[in-house]
Amino acid sequence: MFVTDPTFIVLALTAAALVILISFPVHEFSHAWMAFRLGDSTARYQGRLTLDPRAHFDPFGGLMLVISSLAGVGIGWAKPTPVNEYNLRYGRRGASLVALSGPLSNLVLAVIFAVPIRLIWATPSLADAVASNTVASAVYDVGYFLVLINVYLAIFNLLPIPPLDGWKVLLGLVNARTAFTLRQFERYGLILLVLIIFVGVRFISPIGEAAIDLLTGNALPFAI
Repeated sequence: MFVTDPTFIVLALTAAALVILISFPVHEFSHAWMAFRLGDSTARYQGRLTLDPRAHFDPFGGLMLVISSLAGVGIGWAKPTPVNEYNLRYGRRGASLVALSGPLSNLVLAVIFAVPIRLIWATPSLADAVASNTVASAVYDVGYFLVLINVYLAIFNLLPIPPLDGWKVLLGLVNARTAFTLRQFERYGLILLVLIIFVGVRFISPIGEAAIDLLTGNALPFAI
């Protein structure tokens, strides 16, 4: 269900734009950097070992982020980082590390954005000052949305469903025979992904809400 409050819409869209400019590039750069460190320069040669958002932007993934942000969740994606797993050290384990680096970067960003939110919410006098100032409360709420979106991006990407990062992490954790068997299900990845986006969000939400409360100290937005 989409929220129709004008203030919410402005704040959610602002946060989504910042995610496209910051979180998505950091996520994909993390993949590229980890792959490079493990011996694969494919992303580097294709200009993806950069924080420039233009190198990572995916129109459809960005649109999905905007739409889902208006529903209070925030799920989208950037252009996938090219990785040649045959160049990586540690084989499937190396590919798993490359995949894991992206969602972990979103969690790190969520923690960074959550620190000032938590400090403000934990200090009554400071919270009152922020709440009484329109600009300050709007900045606070954008920060809150950034925590929310980065948390949901991390959870979404860690789902063990192809072609998400969590699937590659799973393949790196199981033995070679099991990994070969699991790869047979990759042909159904798109169908499963669509089901998760449109049906499974309600199952992801409780996990996301718990993580957000943990990071922010049960803080709440001010302006909405």
